[in-house]
Amino acid sequence: MTIPVIDFSKVKSSGEERAKTMAQIANGCEEWGFFQIVNHGIPEELLERVKKVCSEFYRLEREENFKKSKLMKTANDLAGKKNGEKLENVDWEDVITLLDDNQWPSETPEFKETMAEYRAELKKLAERVMEVMDENLGLPKGYIKKAFNGGEGDNAFFGTKVSHYPPCPHPELVNGLRAHTDAGGVILLFQDDEVGGLQILKGGQWIDVQPLKNTIVINTGDQIEVLSNGRYKSTWHRVLSTVNGNRRSIASFYNPSLKATIAPAPELVEKANQEMNHQEYPKFVFGDYMSVYAEQKFLPKEPRFQAVRAV
Repeated sequence: MTIPVIDFSKVKSSGEERAKTMAQIANGCEEWGFFQIVNHGIPEELLERVKKVCSEFYRLEREENFKKSKLMKTANDLAGKKNGEKLENVDWEDVITLLDDNQWPSETPEFKETMAEYRAELKKLAERVMEVMDENLGLPKGYIKKAFNGGEGDNAFFGTKVSHYPPCPHPELVNGLRAHTDAGGVILLFQDDEVGGLQILKGGQWIDVQPLKNTIVINTGDQIEVLSNGRYKSTWHRVLSTVNGNRRSIASFYNPSLKATIAPAPELVEKANQEMNHQEYPKFVFGDYMSVYAEQKFLPKEPRFQAVRAV
């Protein structure tokens, strides 16, 4: 099995070609929770610059510290004991988060300018993807965006996580990133096109998300599952550590405002009731959900929904 790869430019076409593309995206959301898009409108020249500055940033500003980190020492010490014990509660990951108003790396040439340009393009792409989801779900255009913004304005959270998964001398002892579902809305991942490691859980089987040059991987988070009344499921995924290569991963998250109220779209609840396919998702404030998620990220998601119902 391979993750669906979809030509996103054909959403702008018409007739049978557009209908086929919309159906492919619906299938990606309903059956996989992950799909890759090509011809997404992000200039390849910009993507090449993003690769360059992110790799240089790690090399110039992070690599030496990671090699000297407590995590590296702990892994080496544990390997020396040869007792079968693993590092269960950590990730073999170096990560920074870019927001509009936090401090960005300053020593890497052109990092700020390139990543600001990239984030602006990715935010527009996220909104185009959400409009396709609106249409496929039979919701009014802009429904998901409006829900994430708390009804009006531009209050949704848009963050970008720049991660590197350096070579791990003992990949059998620690995951690159532990299995989890994403808490938020729509996630757009620009992953390494040479070093793999990302896997999703489908049908009880871990499946590789194949590295493809200059594609954007889309996945749906817990809030899309709730808004769609379970039609689109958030999917468990993980990153394996590897002895070779330094995996680069740039994930952008279009999430609700912390004050936004999230609930299943009434139209979809009504439809589910008519089809005798009723699922109960709670109505909650996203900030409350994030408080629960912070404690339970790597645990089953259903209890998170139940816990937030009682908040």
